Amino acid sequence: MQTTRHRFFRTAWWATNLLLAAAVFSVFYAGGWEYSLRRYLHGFSDAIVPDDWTPEQKVNAILTWMRSGPARPAATNLDGISQRDPEYTLNYQELLAVCGTATNAFLNLARASDLTARRLLLLTPDRQTKHVVAEVLVNKRWIIVDPAYRIFMRDSLGRLLTRKDLQDPALFAQATSAVPNYPSIYNYDNFAHVRLARLPLQGLGLRRALDWIYPGWDEALDWSLLLERRSFFVLVVSVLACIFFMLLRFILAWFADRRLMIPRFHLRRHAVRAGAAFFSTPEIKE
Repeated sequence: MQTTRHRFFRTAWWATNLLLAAAVFSVFYAGGWEYSLRRYLHGFSDAIVPDDWTPEQKVNAILTWMRSGPARPAATNLDGISQRDPEYTLNYQELLAVCGTATNAFLNLARASDLTARRLLLLTPDRQTKHVVAEVLVNKRWIIVDPAYRIFMRDSLGRLLTRKDLQDPALFAQATSAVPNYPSIYNYDNFAHVRLARLPLQGLGLRRALDWIYPGWDEALDWSLLLERRSFFVLVVSVLACIFFMLLRFILAWFADRRLMIPRFHLRRHAVRAGAAFFSTPEIKE
């Protein structure tokens, strides 16, 4: 029985160490991926948006680039293109014409231009996504921008509108009047920042549980960055996995030392001893 327990422990111990090593490698890989992507986006935004402009001017600069930028290549096969990779969403005309990927492109450029922005999903009564827009923080108000139609939402007096403003049918009509045939179903009666209905089994009531535990959870974090940028998602998951396996390794080490009383390789202790031996002055015997 004792041998079986020891065998089981050693299997768990080495599996945990291997998974921890894989998680650490993934953190460095995803960190480098995210860093290179941010460098790319900052270089891209520097060519479009001056640093000293106001938030409203910066948004207009991004929309102008999306509306009348340089010639963009046509994608022959959208299925072969990652629709969550900014290097594609910023450069293919088909992706800039679809609300989801156009909003992703806008959000990536907005963040690289030091704007605070997030996506907003417009939902049908049965909570299916019908359109995707962006919210940008301008003068402490979350202003609506529709990247697919390249417009700031304004009323007839030019005042920037929030999603609450746009729930008024009259203001919604004023904001969309400049766009021919703008779909009236793209209203703001139902919306979300995260649509948990995409999860299996309708998320198992996860939204109701989160709303009860932490009201306003969907606005507390920038979920769009986590859900729509693969490099950032992999980085966050890798960090969480690294923390989990480090804690699991600590628990297994305590169990081995205090309960099973079996010898194991103490990496930290050996590293300290090796460092002390390497940096200490050797004694010379006469």
